[in-house]
Amino acid sequence: MRSRQRMFAAVMRLLLKCLRLGRRRRFKLVRQVEQLWRYGHLCLRSLFYNSFTNGDVVLDSLFEPIYWLVDHVTRWFGVVFVALVIGLTSSIVAIVYICLLPLILQTYTPAWICWHLAYGHWNLIMIVFHYYMAITTSPGHPPQAKDDLTGVSICRKCIAPKPARTHHCSICNRCVLKMDHHCQAAWLNNCVGHYNHRYFFSFCLFMTMGCIYCSISSWEMFRDAYAAIETYYQTPPPTFSFRQRAFHKSVVYLWVLCSSVALALGALTLWHAALITRGETSIERHINKKERQRLQKKGKVFRNPYSYGGWDNWKVFLGVDVPRHWLTRVLLPSPHLPHGTGLSWDLPPCVTKQRAPLLAI
Repeated sequence: MRSRQRMFAAVMRLLLKCLRLGRRRRFKLVRQVEQLWRYGHLCLRSLFYNSFTNGDVVLDSLFEPIYWLVDHVTRWFGVVFVALVIGLTSSIVAIVYICLLPLILQTYTPAWICWHLAYGHWNLIMIVFHYYMAITTSPGHPPQAKDDLTGVSICRKCIAPKPARTHHCSICNRCVLKMDHHCQAAWLNNCVGHYNHRYFFSFCLFMTMGCIYCSISSWEMFRDAYAAIETYYQTPPPTFSFRQRAFHKSVVYLWVLCSSVALALGALTLWHAALITRGETSIERHINKKERQRLQKKGKVFRNPYSYGGWDNWKVFLGVDVPRHWLTRVLLPSPHLPHGTGLSWDLPPCVTKQRAPLLAI
């Protein structure tokens, strides 16, 4: 009898404990729901009842998930673009070596053969070198310790020192020294900044030159190959072998791809050449334009503090200090560093004319 009473008491205690535990869990769930409701209500009220809030802040808050998605997806696009440019460039080089080079060796004079071999291989080496350096070289980032820098502002996103000409990249989520842009158009998957800006522009320039060279050199072959392809559907069809058909299609593919890239990349190269001549980056172009308009309304003239004149701007950008550097640093592969550290902008030694210092924009 006593054993039954003890068992009954134990069962009742267990039942009461389960009921209490269930109540606690329900109360905890209810508290969590109340906290979420209060937090959401507070966020909603902060959007509409904050005296510092305007329409731009509301739109930025609403589009924040979209910005996050674009930033994270773009990183993966960069990897795909790098693989794509390597694959397309390799296919063009393979077609040149397999299809065009044997024909050049058979039909051209020794002088033209030497010219094609020398220029073609030089251009290919410059493309490969500058592309590799552009995607592997860090653009440069400011140090996190503010004691190392003087006269700098603070980045509102990464809460770190931001020297002049430094901007925050939302894709890299870091500040970049002398940032030009985060490059996806030229398929670098890297920011273009102080330490790899020259590699980026040189890659665009030599790739454009290589595409123009291939388009001009293969023009006659393209016309013959295109005319041959148009006869494929005649009755009776021409007796072309598989190798001949592959040759015709390869030549057409080479000419169309090289011509398209030459037009698109050539326009981008000319745009950046104009920016370099003015001593600006892509971001500074928009900033300086607004500043120029603002000062023009006040009857003042804006002058870019980082421009030393067209010729000197190119010397500073390419790192040409003495005349022989045009050969060793421009016409040949060179891993030399740019002038300065990107933290301060003192007058480079290659600039011939001293300018009055101006406040950084």
